[in-house]
Amino acid sequence: MTDPIRFTLPSGQQMAYRHLPGTAPTVVFLPGYMSDMAGSKAQAVMEWAQQRGRACLLLDYTGCGQSDGDFANGRLSQWRDEVMALIDHLGIESVQLVGSSMGGWLMLLIAEALGARAKALVGIAPAPDFTEWGFSQSQRIELASGRTIYEENPYGPEPTPTHAGFFSDGERHRRLGGEIAFDGPVRLLHGQADADVPWEISLRLARALRSADVQVHLIKDGDHRLSRVADIALLLRELADLEG
Repeated sequence: MTDPIRFTLPSGQQMAYRHLPGTAPTVVFLPGYMSDMAGSKAQAVMEWAQQRGRACLLLDYTGCGQSDGDFANGRLSQWRDEVMALIDHLGIESVQLVGSSMGGWLMLLIAEALGARAKALVGIAPAPDFTEWGFSQSQRIELASGRTIYEENPYGPEPTPTHAGFFSDGERHRRLGGEIAFDGPVRLLHGQADADVPWEISLRLARALRSADVQVHLIKDGDHRLSRVADIALLLRELADLEG
């Protein structure tokens, strides 16, 4: 894989990305919380797109991966605006959004902003509104008071932080309580052994979406990452099916 390209955002910070030209719509992979485009699912999607001649875009939000910035300053609305700026910079006219975990929340906000340019959505253990259901009442009080909380990280040695600024911004962008105005096809993949995002969140999301073409695929022994060979094969089959 070649070195990423760097795009200078209106803030002056540089955002790292990899863009593969090809047939539209462009498949845009949105990583999860504290994740980046080096993950196995993102790489598999890029390789799949390359084999099929599809356009694909991988990216790192500011504060993540190889992009500039401090993760503590990250916000959902900020990352939405960064992705939108990059899509516009590249002149991309239509997209198929693939969102992993928090990226599944972000894909809803980006689809909302893109309007008719967003053609399809694929959520992998999507986690919309996790500021609502993902924390205990005491943690929510701490965050609402402006304090950072730290939780055990099952994926690395350092605890996972949630910063008050991210929490308050997330609370303003909850979407599961009303209709989500998207009418294109949606595919949601969720492991029923997911210890981080309850699989019932995908059912709530399916109900909230206005689209009639929504399918939820539950993997009984699937964990949160859904990065096993069989899990990734399912993801790529869903992407292929959406080509029509």
